[in-house]
Amino acid sequence: MKESAQKWASRFYGARRKLATAAVALLAMVMAYHVIFGVNGLLAYQGKREESKDLRKQIETLQQQKDGLEQQIKALKNDPKAIEKEAREQLRYVRPGEKVFTLPAPPQGASPSVNK
Repeated sequence: MKESAQKWASRFYGARRKLATAAVALLAMVMAYHVIFGVNGLLAYQGKREESKDLRKQIETLQQQKDGLEQQIKALKNDPKAIEKEAREQLRYVRPGEKVFTLPAPPQGASPSVNK
């Protein structure tokens, strides 16, 4: 009887060991799947890095535009030549005695042709 109990015990421990190994392997696979494809996995991380790069470029472009507009505002507040330039371009003001020649706008859809 002692031999049968030992056989049973060795089978039990062998089965338990196989089950534990399978459980650990399954857990490792689930963890690997989560690390790669999960909500905060590697694929999501890569997407966020690309989005971050794009946003940095946008911020840099907007900062340059802001600096340009600040310079333009400063010039319009302090520089009479800048004020005159804007009045001439946007409001089409002219000084007395000046003549302004305007060219007709090209028809829409037509591409400019070059005569050879």
